[in-house]
Amino acid sequence: MQFENFDLDTDLLDSLKAMGHLTPTTIQQEVLPMALEQRDILARAPTGTGKTASFLLPALQHLIDFPRRRQGQARVLILTPTRELASQIHRYACHLATDLDLKIGIITGGLPYGPQEELLANNLDILVATPGRLLEYLDKRRFTAEEVEILVIDEADRMLDMGFSSTVKSIAMEAQGRKQTMLFSATLEGFGVNTFARELLNDPVSITTIPPRSEKAKIHQWVHLADNKEHKFALLCHLLRQEDATSVIVFCKTRDIVQSLEGMLTHEGIPCAFMRGDMEQKRRFQALSRFTKGEVNVLLATDVAARGIDIDNVSHVINFDMPRTADAYVHRIGRTGRAGNKGTAISLVEAHDMRVLSKIERYIEMALKRRFIEGLRPKHKEAKVPTKKKPKEKAKLAAKKKLKKAKKQ
Repeated sequence: MQFENFDLDTDLLDSLKAMGHLTPTTIQQEVLPMALEQRDILARAPTGTGKTASFLLPALQHLIDFPRRRQGQARVLILTPTRELASQIHRYACHLATDLDLKIGIITGGLPYGPQEELLANNLDILVATPGRLLEYLDKRRFTAEEVEILVIDEADRMLDMGFSSTVKSIAMEAQGRKQTMLFSATLEGFGVNTFARELLNDPVSITTIPPRSEKAKIHQWVHLADNKEHKFALLCHLLRQEDATSVIVFCKTRDIVQSLEGMLTHEGIPCAFMRGDMEQKRRFQALSRFTKGEVNVLLATDVAARGIDIDNVSHVINFDMPRTADAYVHRIGRTGRAGNKGTAISLVEAHDMRVLSKIERYIEMALKRRFIEGLRPKHKEAKVPTKKKPKEKAKLAAKKKLKKAKKQ
């Protein structure tokens, strides 16, 4: 199947060819026919398999088919949980719309209000935004969603994780006249997401794709057991010094650990950039730019970067700290092995991490191999995860204890 089969405008087809996108991915083949019919969409597909084009192409085609009759605010609104993801979608949309006379804007936190207010005051066709900052403009009446015809919510489950549920609902309420709503994410499990979808979507087409091997992330995953923080840092330094570690994202659980680790690695002669949630947007883009340009081959990040970074050829993801949830693990390792490329995901696991490791293995339905590095082998055995005893087992143990006590007496 080719993009020509979807009856897309020739300008869009030319843009896709110029970008080297000749054949639609599995998620695009499933979503495009339904989205072009303006059906509401609830879609799940692994990260790096082309979700962005799945909603941008139908949105752009709609704007081509139904040109704007008068000046006004956004007709297509795309909400994303992070600034980085918003920036990437905005950039991709601009590339696709190269030959179209459309105004595409971006609104995120961490940037000055003045230029954004000026953007909203002028004609706008597509707006990519993070919900927090956009709600501020709604409250100030600098933005109205009354003209929104297509609403897209990308990384819907992450929106819930970050506490944006009520914010997104408020924005959606303002866009009551919309013709279509689409929710996309790599994971759509859980009661919260289903409830969220029911409140926002109207008779949606539910799509879950299993991409072929050519699109699947070829990610080699394994675990190194660590005795303590010092041992874990030694393992990290060893891994970062390997020749194949050409572009590595190291995930940490807190901002303080990112800052501390940056100093420790610099002291060891391993230069790195870092991204934290409390950084100004300019500094975050600078750090990302240093990494993507190859000025440094190590990027330290908290989970703020897990869903917002789309970088080609990330060789490794290393979990210096294990994530709090299993689905966060999936999003982290999805930064490598993108679009069918090979990647490596390594987790450094202390004894207190074994419970979450067990949850992750159940979630991905795969036991992660334990590997060892000569000279850095752990001194302690692998900690076992305590299991809950069944009521019958508890009763049997209690009976045995009573019997032993009786014999002693």
